[in-house]
Amino acid sequence: MAAARAHGVRAMFTLSGAHVFPLYDGAVKAEPPMPLVDVRHEQTAVFAAEATAKLTRTPGLAVLTAGPGVTNGVSAVTTAHFNGSPLLVIGGRAPAYRWGTGSLQELDHPPLLAPVTKRSATIGATDAIAAEVDAALTLATSPHRGPVFLDVAMDVVFGGADVPVPAAPERVRVAPDTDALDRAAAALAAARRPLLVLGSDVWSDGAEDAAVALATELGLPVVPNGMGRGILPPSDPHLVTRARGAAFGGADVVVVAGTPLDFRLGYGQFGGKDGAPLAQVVHLADDVSGLAQHVDLAAGVSGDLTLVLDGLRERVARTGPHPDVAAWTTGLRARHEAALAKDAVELTAESDPIHPARIYGDLVPLLADDAVVIGDGGDFVSFAGKYVEPARPGGWLDPGPYGCLGTGLGYAVAARLARPSAQVALMLGDGAAGFSLMDVDTLVRHHLPVVMVVGNNGMWGLEKHPMQMMFGYDVAAELLPQTRYDEVVRALGGAGELVTRPADLRAALQRGFDSGVPYLVNVVTDPAVAYPRNTTGI
Repeated sequence: MAAARAHGVRAMFTLSGAHVFPLYDGAVKAEPPMPLVDVRHEQTAVFAAEATAKLTRTPGLAVLTAGPGVTNGVSAVTTAHFNGSPLLVIGGRAPAYRWGTGSLQELDHPPLLAPVTKRSATIGATDAIAAEVDAALTLATSPHRGPVFLDVAMDVVFGGADVPVPAAPERVRVAPDTDALDRAAAALAAARRPLLVLGSDVWSDGAEDAAVALATELGLPVVPNGMGRGILPPSDPHLVTRARGAAFGGADVVVVAGTPLDFRLGYGQFGGKDGAPLAQVVHLADDVSGLAQHVDLAAGVSGDLTLVLDGLRERVARTGPHPDVAAWTTGLRARHEAALAKDAVELTAESDPIHPARIYGDLVPLLADDAVVIGDGGDFVSFAGKYVEPARPGGWLDPGPYGCLGTGLGYAVAARLARPSAQVALMLGDGAAGFSLMDVDTLVRHHLPVVMVVGNNGMWGLEKHPMQMMFGYDVAAELLPQTRYDEVVRALGGAGELVTRPADLRAALQRGFDSGVPYLVNVVTDPAVAYPRNTTGI
């Protein structure tokens, strides 16, 4: 535990298993004790550890028992891999002295985890555990960040050894290549219609102040992505989220910082609107491994993102941005504000059944600036992405590019622990709720109040509507209508209610925030409403 604590680990997330009992013993007997948060499914433990890493920018720790304990956590480890979340997962392992004889839950885990971790290995000796944990956490927190998996045999972890406690590590900032920065600055300085995209790694790398300085001093329009949301507050004149289509289509240079050029960003193809040429792309990453290989970049710059963003700003500031940039940014902001004004139609809709957007019309005014909003779902959470604009960085959590459902309860556990005084609102599709709702029990046992909102349209909306469009029918896309998820939460010791009328929404949400317990607002929404998406991710 001392080695983990030296790296800033705040809690151990787990589901009880005999293979890892000594790690629990170490947690409760540490001075001070390390909080031990036990859950109802191993994926929740890993998701909670990952969200802790996202919110605190310190590594998360999950401890899983051998065999199915480890395999139950694989999807969550994979999510951390795609999100670049610094995470250590320690697995139990059948005894080494009986290996190959068929011990309970005997499985060689590292080959399974190797493709989705920075390192996956077995600790071979008791006196090596502290050093291995120290090295694993150093690796997990080094750009590009990500999960590390270690397992340790039962006879090894039950042993004892006197070893020195590793010292707290010092962060090493990697300076960017100056020639690459010069190329990036030349492209940006010449741009008449530039765009800055801020992704999750800007937050993870602690570069949000540098990002704000780049945008504001050069007058650049900004579209945030993932945990880049909230780096600019909703009132900032450079934020143009709701003009995203016009910005992506009309830009001549797009600077993408701290996120891959994946399906969420059109695979890095921008511009081309109304016959204009494709935009030049400048990609900024915290590590060279993160620079896009499938796009012909005008420049690719890797390194500490504060140094990268500051270096880019300083270079462009010497000559100043193109004079047309101000009009371009002002025009996009005007489009953004016009879109916000048009939102009122859906956000205040009185339709019966309830339009899913109406939920956000009543939720957003209740959110404090430090609220943490979590999305776990398909169509319903897409509406959250559209209508919830965090006031501060670190106020938004979603599954990320891997798109794994079931993150919600683990993320909610982590958010309540990491931000004990903030509102925590978990937005769940009714399909996603089926993956993790039993972990409301975890919220109740650990006294973690969270407001959960289920958009209950009785189907897998992200599958039903596309299948209808492609085939004229759908199968395997229906759920029971008006399922009482609120009664499930009450049965587990929380509270909640069913809402079927739009006029009852705001009061129900307020009761949730005032309750001081895990509270689920189960909103019956219109199954005919599909989110108007521009990409399927394929």
